[in-house]
Amino acid sequence: MSGQPNPSSPSALLCVALCLGLSASVSASGLDAEQNASGLGVSYAGASAVADNASVLHYNPAGLTLLQGVQFSLGATGRLHRYQFNDRGSSNINGDESRQAGKWQTLPHTYLAWAIAKDWSVGLGLSSPYSLKLDYGNDWLGRSVVTKAELDSLNFNPTLAYRVSDRLSLGAGLNYQKIRLKVAREGEQDSDADSDFGWNAGLLYTLSPAMRLGLAYRSGMEYRFDTPSLLDTFPGVNARGRFTTPDVFSFSVWQQVNDRWEAMGDFSYSLWQALDDYDEDGWRFAWGAAYAWDNQWKTKFGLAYDRSPISTSERLAILPDTHRLWFSIGAQYQFGKASALDFGYAYQSMKNPRLDNNIGSTTLRGNYDASGHILGIQYSQGF
Repeated sequence: MSGQPNPSSPSALLCVALCLGLSASVSASGLDAEQNASGLGVSYAGASAVADNASVLHYNPAGLTLLQGVQFSLGATGRLHRYQFNDRGSSNINGDESRQAGKWQTLPHTYLAWAIAKDWSVGLGLSSPYSLKLDYGNDWLGRSVVTKAELDSLNFNPTLAYRVSDRLSLGAGLNYQKIRLKVAREGEQDSDADSDFGWNAGLLYTLSPAMRLGLAYRSGMEYRFDTPSLLDTFPGVNARGRFTTPDVFSFSVWQQVNDRWEAMGDFSYSLWQALDDYDEDGWRFAWGAAYAWDNQWKTKFGLAYDRSPISTSERLAILPDTHRLWFSIGAQYQFGKASALDFGYAYQSMKNPRLDNNIGSTTLRGNYDASGHILGIQYSQGF
């Protein structure tokens, strides 16, 4: 970063105001935030404005204009969402009354960025924006409703960015995404896959050498599965087998407060309410900071609140999602000016979701002891 930031300057005070203001407002959850590991330590705060490696193309393609030469990032996050079901008055149903359904998932990612001309940059990203892995087993209480649910995705994201001026950059990308959904219950199992095209775009505005604002949009996509099948029981899949993902908007701020400290904030909003089976939108707020100990080591920490679009009346055993509070820590080690290793951990405290489903003469009623753990590692290299 060029220039020496002044922590008492108007831009620094504006950043503090923005970060504190965002913490009192809404935030959004539309897709899995874990599309890199470098942002995990700050709970993905400032994801559309940080722009310190090639993975920025997923969050805001305009950020590619801040990268020089050719850069790539390669990494993965491992995630466990623990859903321990406890029976609380189910009827006309029998089996194991307590069952932990969540399983570890691995979300790999790869990004490549190339500054092809003075003001032009291109990039390519491969990631997994949507994922789910639940397995209750074949002897649990609700096996006639669901025993297993898996959702996998693979997204290809070529992007183009242009620096309009020293302050403003614009970017856009095309997304080709494939989704596979698998649902099983006692004696039955169905799976299908489909693909669709979408797009993402963003702008990056530099208020000063020490402060940036990012605004980004990612379009929803629509998939068609075979019907009738068990896939119809998955939230968001309608009777015609159509499954639609939401449009997502995000706003980020990044500030180099002084030589050691960085601060960042993030607000996202997803339009789930426009889709089948959802009565509410989702939103997410994140705040984070990083401290540079020297030219090699940097530590990170962050907080986030992730509001689920699924209410108690809509919650199903196949997707027992709920609101999440993130607590994150991480670190970065720089081998030199052109290479870095990032790693992080996040704990997600979840508001224990309640379940009350009536299926014919069967009632599945109980609650979940829920929590989440996320680990991530990423290597970035520039040439």
